[in-house]
Amino acid sequence: MEDVPQDEFDGIGPRLRAIRRARGLTLATLAEATGVSESTLSRLESGKRRPTLELLFPLARIYGVPLDDLVGAPRTGDPRIHLKPIRRFGAVFVPLSRRPGAIQAFKMIIPASDGPREPTPQTHEGFEWLYVLNGRLRLLLGERDLTLEAGEAAEFDTTLPHWLGSADGGTVELLILFGPQGTRAHLRATPARPSRERNGQ
Repeated sequence: MEDVPQDEFDGIGPRLRAIRRARGLTLATLAEATGVSESTLSRLESGKRRPTLELLFPLARIYGVPLDDLVGAPRTGDPRIHLKPIRRFGAVFVPLSRRPGAIQAFKMIIPASDGPREPTPQTHEGFEWLYVLNGRLRLLLGERDLTLEAGEAAEFDTTLPHWLGSADGGTVELLILFGPQGTRAHLRATPARPSRERNGQ
């Protein structure tokens, strides 16, 4: 996944260092807890590594703070949630949740394009569930090339190489739930059969 522009996260390195020190964590301890290498964390705090969503998600979870706190978004006294779109990787992400340490919800909008985008599959820790609201989504997952229509959903381990794009060049709108490794976004819809039925009785 491509890096987030540095000018949009000015000062994030010192902020991350301050949060880590306030919690009494060393870089080695944080690296073990997040799965992000100690050298990457050090470069992130010193401003030598641009922050990405994949790096910020595990840090927000370990620190127990919303992503807004990591990027220094201003707080207001207004109790209403002000959704601020994030433009990344050729798409628009609208955060729908702020609860730290929990599954994060986003609305993702892939804008229409004149021609097909070149797929750039990425991997990172976590588990993702998505639901197509509008348009036709192209999902590359490992060796599979899938097309999802409006109303269809998918879930997958994000350690598999994956990429999302428009299947026909049109606009695609979808909901995304992103959780830590091993977390499933929804429960099994079909209950298990009674043991007698499974045994053919």
